[in-house]
Amino acid sequence: MSQLPVIVGFGGISPAGRTSFHQGYRRLVLDQLDSASRQETLVDLATLTGTASRDDSGRFLLGEALLEKDALAAAVEQQVCNQTLIRRIHADWFDVNAVLFNRPATAKPAEQAITFRLRNRQLPQVIPSNWQVQDLGSGQSEVTIDGNCDLIFPDTKTALVQSAGMLPTGFEPGKLYQSRNHPRGLQMAVYAASDALRSVGIDYDELVNRLAPDQIGVFASNSIGQLDDLGFGGLTKFPALGKRTSSKQMPLGYAQMPADFINAYLLGNVGTTGGALGACATFLYNLKNGVEAIRSGQCQLVLVGGSDAPVTPEIIEGFRAMGALAEDKQLMALDDLAELAEEHYRQACRPFGQNCGFTIGESSQFLVLMSDTLALELGADIQGAVADVFVHADGHKKSISAPGVGNYMTLGKAASLVGDLLGEESLRQRSFVQAHGTSTPQNRVTESHVINETAKAFDIPAWTTSAVKAYLGHSQGTAGGDQLFASLGVWKHGIVPGLTTTPAIADDVHSSNLNLPLQHLEVGTEGKDSVLINAKGFGGNNASAAVLAPHVVEQMLTRRHGEAAMNSWRQRREQVREQAEAYNQSAVNGLARPIYRYDHNVLTGEDLQISADEIRLPGYAKPISLKVNNPYKDFC
Repeated sequence: MSQLPVIVGFGGISPAGRTSFHQGYRRLVLDQLDSASRQETLVDLATLTGTASRDDSGRFLLGEALLEKDALAAAVEQQVCNQTLIRRIHADWFDVNAVLFNRPATAKPAEQAITFRLRNRQLPQVIPSNWQVQDLGSGQSEVTIDGNCDLIFPDTKTALVQSAGMLPTGFEPGKLYQSRNHPRGLQMAVYAASDALRSVGIDYDELVNRLAPDQIGVFASNSIGQLDDLGFGGLTKFPALGKRTSSKQMPLGYAQMPADFINAYLLGNVGTTGGALGACATFLYNLKNGVEAIRSGQCQLVLVGGSDAPVTPEIIEGFRAMGALAEDKQLMALDDLAELAEEHYRQACRPFGQNCGFTIGESSQFLVLMSDTLALELGADIQGAVADVFVHADGHKKSISAPGVGNYMTLGKAASLVGDLLGEESLRQRSFVQAHGTSTPQNRVTESHVINETAKAFDIPAWTTSAVKAYLGHSQGTAGGDQLFASLGVWKHGIVPGLTTTPAIADDVHSSNLNLPLQHLEVGTEGKDSVLINAKGFGGNNASAAVLAPHVVEQMLTRRHGEAAMNSWRQRREQVREQAEAYNQSAVNGLARPIYRYDHNVLTGEDLQISADEIRLPGYAKPISLKVNNPYKDFC
């Protein structure tokens, strides 16, 4: 009997804020929320960004004022909204008016001293002995170099792309734990995985005691590695800038490192691990591995995730050179503007509308999956289930970046499974699609054709289709995680986030059988039974996940386990929910910190008890059995 991979926790950090307890989702539909939910999310964003802090008296400190929660929410609303979602790139990331580049080096030594100005962040880590540096204030220095050297003349230019989906301004994950020069993507992963684990409401040590160590799995990665200065980015450019290469840049740059960090510094995991790569479909590739591990019985508990931090000048320039990003001049042309104001940058990403390219984003998202049997036994709060994830390549291609046919197969299979599980009427009337929706002219045509043709094939008259990149931008390999958390919130608050940045659906979009809402769509908390998460990725990496609503999952589990077992589960669930909510309130108040266990219970081979039947590890209640199933018995 296959186990159903149920969702018992999720967490992360995105341009919308903290993911757990639907806080990030709430930011997307803030104007539609009840007053209590709205207030909590605003306070959460205020403490997350350091705008306000909790006082010993239980009130909140905003500047020099002490405020109650309701007063704080009212006072900070505009500020925290301005600090979130897609916006003009903030100087905390880089100065869009002074992006560093170099003229070619001279072929001979300079004949006399050269004096020029640099921003302080452009200075080498180690100042050469023949440099004289004078601090001019305001973040600038005057540099004089004597004439006994070959020179590369630094210069700056204005960035052609100035919009991005950035984490909330003021949130610095590396300051919440001993980050030890970790690249930004790994700092985000530590925060996000901790958020997901604590959202479960069951202490991880309790989970470990219930399971054999090899029944736990971690599947996490990103699509392009850590490319900021503390990872591969610095590794490749520091020598040319006169900066020292560190011992950490090479190893910490690898794309599978989010899983490695979680294993080593959060969980102490010795079970299954892996980091799949598949461009924009990377999160769903990892989700597929997690689903299969639980369904097969290999694992009973799995952490799935991704973490991408591509808001750097180099990555943005790389995508811009491909013609993939929305440049400022193109955005101005779309709306016939002479210049862009902040509100225009917020409208940069327009899925399925008249658009000119995608908007880069950063995000880290994690999902905690359990087998249905374990979830009922522990009283875990089941918030949905992942029925399956389907992956197909595109076949022969003329250009590696061109779209192909694979996505028709992935979405078709996901729709077929939903119809088989829940019935054709549920598929036709109570499913929706969270589209890849990148906001490129090519995607709006090709992906809308995929979804529309699938809707026709399954006789779906008006398939509700939205795209969360309108708010968050494109976080590359983690995009599927963004789509998933924006969908789980629908079953809590009953609102499908609309394409609010898209003024109108473009004429070339295929929409005869689609409902593409330009405003938030009220559907009710049980109005949708399933969502199909779609990824139509670069290079022919296509994936579609079929995710089931919690009310549907309860019905399925009742049929499998019986009403008595479900009633017992509901009783155990109350305590789990209380413990989870305690974490939520701690985070809202700005008191929660990531799990980070450096040099904690490190084991060596001498610590193990090894026999022909099992291996016992200190700190684990159950052993790892060495009696594996032989799948080749018919050969023996």
